Amino acid sequence: MTPKPLKRHKALQPLSREHHQGLLLSWKIRSGFSKNIEVERIKTYADWFYENHLIPHFELEETHIFPILNEDHELIKRALADHRRLKRLFTDDEDTLKSLHKIEEELEQHIRFEERVLFPEIQKAATEDQLALIADIHHEEGFVDKLDDEFWR
Repeated sequence: MTPKPLKRHKALQPLSREHHQGLLLSWKIRSGFSKNIEVERIKTYADWFYENHLIPHFELEETHIFPILNEDHELIKRALADHRRLKRLFTDDEDTLKSLHKIEEELEQHIRFEERVLFPEIQKAATEDQLALIADIHHEEGFVDKLDDEFWR
């Protein structure tokens, strides 16, 4: 008998919705490759997503979510290493095609790790005060996409 998944606390739900948008970025990159879209078009969208969504998301996690466990926790070390690697990939201009392929794979793996492994551990360890603070700090804006070049359609 498999254990029932832990329901995501309301304070963490906006982060999970942001993760969904990250999974869609991976899908859009894959879709662009499958349609033989010019790499620069895909890179333009990926750069926009990184600047407008991933950087603020990573900062929120690193400042307010990850400290709930502590920096020496193995899951936090892995998440921080993932963030550093993804930041390098998004800013690497030497081999854009290779970087985009790696982003597509690694971003999806990272999000699945956070959703399935890390967030349940954080949720179990967090106090109600910590979760209330997260809810106060992180107000969901609603995702606004960049639709001037929908190469994935």
